Amino acid sequence: MLFIGATLLLCAYTLHKVRLVHLMLHDVRDQSHHESASLFRQLEALQGLYTDLGLSRSLPNTRGWAASPDFLLELTRHALAEAPNVIVECSSGTSTLVLARCAQLSGKGRVFSLEHDPAYARETRRQLERHGLSAWAQVIDAPLTSREFAGASWPWYATDGLPPGAEIDMLVIDGPPQATRSLARYPAGPALFGCLSPGAAVFLDDARRSDEQQILRRWAEEYPEVEQRQLPCEKGAAVLRYRPRA
Repeated sequence: MLFIGATLLLCAYTLHKVRLVHLMLHDVRDQSHHESASLFRQLEALQGLYTDLGLSRSLPNTRGWAASPDFLLELTRHALAEAPNVIVECSSGTSTLVLARCAQLSGKGRVFSLEHDPAYARETRRQLERHGLSAWAQVIDAPLTSREFAGASWPWYATDGLPPGAEIDMLVIDGPPQATRSLARYPAGPALFGCLSPGAAVFLDDARRSDEQQILRRWAEEYPEVEQRQLPCEKGAAVLRYRPRA
């Protein structure tokens, strides 16, 4: 009897382990399928970028910290459809090239990109020159300085390099980096929403992160005239529309 009991326990343990392995294989398969679908979506978006923009030179890397192709494609299609006159970016990079090319194709508008990192600023300027887009975008050296917003201190871009009095038709928020402070991008609201033109669009990248979700909730409370909509981008994104009340 002791032998039979031990055998049954061993069989039960083995079946339990086999089931765990089976479940793990299913998880790996599902994860692999999800990653393949996500990669395919980004490749489709990248092809869409090259097609819509008619680029003859390659774009910089769109992985890692850079904006993903699907987010860049959202920016592209909005900018080509609405031809904004003043485009402001919080952080420079591939999006600067994309938006400058949109302005060039539309024959109007200019990009003003706030960049706190001198190395990134130099590289973006180099890429703009490489693509023949320097006339359509200005990378502004904008160090992060301590500013007071909502009763707290925040590191935020120096904005004195922006055109004085200009109304912003399109605002793209992809900085500062998350590591600078919790809710690092919140100050874009109090610092720049007051400069938006009626109907202006605001694009927020990385909107799937908990910080950005909290920022969107705060903006919704503080700026009820700004409508919010989520975009199905790889890293999460949101587009906000400024609809001033009469």
